[in-house]
Amino acid sequence: MNNLFLVVGAGAIAMLFSFWKTTWINKQNEGTNRMKQIGASIADGAMAFLKAEYRVLSIFVIAVAVLLGFANAGRQDSSILISLSFIVGAIASALAGFLGMKVATKANNRTTHAARTSLATALNVAFTGGSVMGLSVVGLGVLGLGGLFIYYSNHFGYDPINIKIVLNVISGFSLGASSIALFARVGGGIYTKAADVGADLVGKVEAGIPEDHPLNPATIADNVGDNVGDVAGMGADLFESYVGSIVGSMVLGASILAAGVFNINFVLLPLFIAASGIIVSIIGTFMVSVKEGGDPQKALNQGEFGSSAIMIAAIYFLIQSFLPDTFVQGGVAFTSMGVFYATVIGLIAGLGIGLITEHYTGTGTSPVLSIVKQSLTGPATNIIAGLGVGMQSTAVPIMILAAGIMGAHHFAGLYGIAMAALGMLANTGIQLAVDAYGPISDNAGGIAEMAELPAEVRERTDKLDAVGNTTAAIGKGFAIGSAALTALALFAAFMVQTDIDSIDISNPMVMAGLFVGGMLPFLFSSMAMGAVGRAAMAMIEEVRRQFRDIPELKKALDLLNLKDENDWDEDDRAMYEDALGKAEHGKCVEISTQSAIKEMVLPGLLAISSPVFVGFVFGAETLGGLLAGVTVTGVLMAIFQSNAGGAWDNAKKMIEEGVDVNGETLQKGSDAHKASVVGDTVGDPFKDTSGPSLNILIKLMSVVSLVIAPLIA
Repeated sequence: MNNLFLVVGAGAIAMLFSFWKTTWINKQNEGTNRMKQIGASIADGAMAFLKAEYRVLSIFVIAVAVLLGFANAGRQDSSILISLSFIVGAIASALAGFLGMKVATKANNRTTHAARTSLATALNVAFTGGSVMGLSVVGLGVLGLGGLFIYYSNHFGYDPINIKIVLNVISGFSLGASSIALFARVGGGIYTKAADVGADLVGKVEAGIPEDHPLNPATIADNVGDNVGDVAGMGADLFESYVGSIVGSMVLGASILAAGVFNINFVLLPLFIAASGIIVSIIGTFMVSVKEGGDPQKALNQGEFGSSAIMIAAIYFLIQSFLPDTFVQGGVAFTSMGVFYATVIGLIAGLGIGLITEHYTGTGTSPVLSIVKQSLTGPATNIIAGLGVGMQSTAVPIMILAAGIMGAHHFAGLYGIAMAALGMLANTGIQLAVDAYGPISDNAGGIAEMAELPAEVRERTDKLDAVGNTTAAIGKGFAIGSAALTALALFAAFMVQTDIDSIDISNPMVMAGLFVGGMLPFLFSSMAMGAVGRAAMAMIEEVRRQFRDIPELKKALDLLNLKDENDWDEDDRAMYEDALGKAEHGKCVEISTQSAIKEMVLPGLLAISSPVFVGFVFGAETLGGLLAGVTVTGVLMAIFQSNAGGAWDNAKKMIEEGVDVNGETLQKGSDAHKASVVGDTVGDPFKDTSGPSLNILIKLMSVVSLVIAPLIA
């Protein structure tokens, strides 16, 4: 057990690496005074949102911790210490989001400044910012779980009976992480899309200016939204998956007998794989480099795929060192090599789903081009095409998931499925670094536009942003795939904890639970979409009011529409410069913040209360049916919405860059472009609010069920 201090040490190394990279980011040049001012406004808005969100969540965390402690006090199979696990998990998740957000808002204008000299330098700054997020998530996850496991094991003991108490108590850590993740994803998604829709529809379509134009009042809120949604939100999402997959595989490992006796190594192996993943991810960050004129996508792929290859070798070594040659689970014999194959299947499935997601959402691919073509005939056909692409995109990822589940189960049973989820997430450090790079690059482009830097700077940031859109889409696909396997691992752990061997769908109670579970992702999505719609309406009205009621903004817009910038005289230039500081960005930031905080509560309560109500009123088997239903439809809805939204977004970007369709060049300002903006606006809450939030819904319901399992068994 002393070896567990190596696990905690790996977590500490990740945090030290993050602080080192943060120090490096702080030393980079922030650029002009205008760039510093814009960067400070984005950082202030992001931190204001996090503080407001965490104030609300602190009340929730305290209330749930008290309820958990009360429900588990005096029980022989659990302990009041589950409240401690819950609080530590919630704090770790919140801290991961805070650290990632802090460095992302520092890296954005520094990336813009770096892009004034070279693409390679800008990539280095943006990716370094992303790596702080990635390593903070895995570092805090391993530190929290490893530290709690050492403490609880010493407190309760290591024998087969007491280790189950340890795992019951430690599952509270996963619940804390899941709870914060859901609110961060939903709240961040509502924030970012309210601002984005306001900036897009009023700025691009009505006023005819770019969404990042300095005259656009919603542009600061939009850039803040990229951080709260795609940095803090995605970080909390993968933190939760990462922790959930480790806890699920540890619980299933405790049920395994090797040579007829309990073997603690099945419980410890997931922690050591996670710890080795940290070291491999750090190595992967040094693989990401690009020469001037090189391809940023290739540089990022080098880090991802290179670290994946090293991770496979590390997993093989750990499994061979920890596990016996053969073991029995559920009366069936398996081998240690079977566990290795199952883990590798998970890692390959994650990469496969990411690549399929790239095909359906990447710029220039045939699915996205089909949406571009149908933009010629207006918004209706654009939306029909996007819905079709999103629905079609569910087929291959589900086939990959199904094959992965069957393969992992064939080689190592339920433990194999849990290890496949862990294999998919073993690389989370580098995966999240690549993903968080995207919003930093997006912000860098926005700052270049608002600071009115030369065209070549925006061209460089646009190249980084285009790659960032692809990495974000791959990250979302990866998150969905890992959510499915993690939810399945937690579901299997729930069945073990409640002593359910199988769930009979011919049982009317189970079938009822299955139908209700299948409905919940639709109800949850409607709540999230409705929240975005209401927040966006308030934002649109505010932006319109400013364009209408602030004379300087109105005159500047008229000037932009009437005269080419090259024809401006000194008076025109002076009037335009005067208007730049008149947009009331703070009011737009305030609208997004208040809307997100208010609207995130109801979807969060739905996710947490549903399994509790069904479990205590109707029993464990009906709850099993509920979990099966929510997992299947939740995964399908998440893939459909995320990919449809991503495809709409890149169809719009292709038109903005200029694309030839049937002998006609489509570009900014054309009717096809306006149709694509409408499609992208519809897709925004799909890909950034309800779609990604469904990942957390299915995992949160599974982990809530796992936590209450001893109470309803």
